[in-house]
Amino acid sequence: MNKAGFSGKPQNSSNDLGDDIPVAVRDTPVAAPKIWLQPRIILIGGIAGFVLLALIGSFLFFVTAPKKTADSQLLPATSTPTTPTASNNSSDTVLGHFPYPEAPESELVTISANRGIRMRKAAAQKFEEMVAAARSSGVILVPISGFRSVKDQEQLFFAVSAQRNQTPAQRAALSAPPGHSEHHTGYAVDVGDGAVPATNLQTNFDNTKAYRWLQANAARFSFEMSFPKDNAQGVSYEPWHWRFVGDRNSLEMFYKARNLKPAKISP
Repeated sequence: MNKAGFSGKPQNSSNDLGDDIPVAVRDTPVAAPKIWLQPRIILIGGIAGFVLLALIGSFLFFVTAPKKTADSQLLPATSTPTTPTASNNSSDTVLGHFPYPEAPESELVTISANRGIRMRKAAAQKFEEMVAAARSSGVILVPISGFRSVKDQEQLFFAVSAQRNQTPAQRAALSAPPGHSEHHTGYAVDVGDGAVPATNLQTNFDNTKAYRWLQANAARFSFEMSFPKDNAQGVSYEPWHWRFVGDRNSLEMFYKARNLKPAKISP
C-alpha cells in the first residue's frame, strides 16, 4: 500500500455500496440499517489500518534512518555543534611538548662570550643580574645552554635518539622535538653550579648550592623552573632548566591557551 497516497477516505463509500444493491431492497425500511452499518465498519477498519501502517512506517524509518556522525554536513536548524575548539594545549603538541617560535636574531645577545651562549635581551639582562646576585652570596651560576635554533634541535633530537637507540617517545621525555623546544624562544637557559660541574644537566643538580639558591631567589628575577617533578607535560624532571617569564611576550608564550590556574597562596 502506498503510504503517501492515502486520502483518508474508505475505498468503498456508501454510494458505491448503494449502487450494488437492487432498487427494491434499497427502498425497504428494513434495508436502511444495513446500508448504515456496513460503511461504518469499513470506515473504522480503514482508519485502524492507516494507523497501523503509519506506526510500522515510523518504526522502519527510525530503525533505518542514518545516524549522524562527526562528518555529517547537515545539522537541524536548532542543533549546536559540539566539536571542541582547538587550542595549543592539545592539537599542536608533539609528545607532550608545545610549539615555540624561533627568536629573531635581532633580539639575541650573548651572555657567555667564551661559549657563545645567547638569550633574548630582556631575559639576558635579568639573568646577568641574577648571576651577580648569586655570586655575592657565594654561589656560582653557570649558563650551559641558551638559545637553540630549530636546526640545532633537529641534530640534538634525531642524532642522539639514533645513537642511544631511543624511540621518539623515549627521546621526547629528555629532549623536545624540533620546533617544540623552549630554547627556540631565547627565554630558556640551562644552569649549572660552577663549584660542582659534575652535576651539569643531571638530576642531582638539585643537591647543589646553586639549585637551592635558585629555588629561593629565581622568582625575584622572573625565572622559573620549566619541568619540576611530575609536571603535567610528562617531561622528565629537569632541575637545571629555567625560563624567563618577566615580560608580556614571554608570559603569553609560555602560558597562553594552557588552562593553567593561578597558584594558591597561603594567607
